[in-house]
Amino acid sequence: MQIACLLFDGVTALDAVGPYEVLSRLPGATFSFVGRDAATVRTDNGVFGLVADRSIDDTPTCDVLVVPGGLGTRSLMHDDQVLDWVRAVHRSTTWTTSVCTGSLVLGAAGLLDGLEATTHWTELESLARLGATPVRRRVVEQGKVVTAAGVSAGIDMALVLAARIAGDFVAQAIQLGIEYDPQPPFDAGSPEKAPPDVVELVRSLLAPSAA
Repeated sequence: MQIACLLFDGVTALDAVGPYEVLSRLPGATFSFVGRDAATVRTDNGVFGLVADRSIDDTPTCDVLVVPGGLGTRSLMHDDQVLDWVRAVHRSTTWTTSVCTGSLVLGAAGLLDGLEATTHWTELESLARLGATPVRRRVVEQGKVVTAAGVSAGIDMALVLAARIAGDFVAQAIQLGIEYDPQPPFDAGSPEKAPPDVVELVRSLLAPSAA
């Protein structure tokens, strides 16, 4: 099984690395990081570098496509070369997935028309403008298209996908292997749960540029 994760300047690291930690452990899986060019990209904080070991030109097909989010998705939404590649690869995939604002790239490519989808909570209205029906769920499955909410939800999405591909037993083994057992110190991981002043602070910081 060939799994390709798109990398680009301004990607959010966990959006890509979270699914990698899960999906790379699937039996028989080959996981590749793919970029516009085979090169190092910088994450959205400008500090961390991730290496795309293959270019999109060298990756005409894959079984699973993962499109992470990050500030760089805003330019990707207008990058015809990348959007054409996403459309072409989608025709060959068994699963096409996104994390956070990666769904905006899928939407810009026309892959979410009429489908329910999710993204970072500050960008749900953007999904609607791209033809999708935005929903507030952590993971949304629509046929072979699977979208995840913000950043950490990519791990949940990958575990859901692992179960679809290899069964619940394997997915549970992967979850245990990476000891994914969230017990956050605060119950503030969604705008419904966080204090109103915290929600407004994050909205003011991220609304123009959510990961």
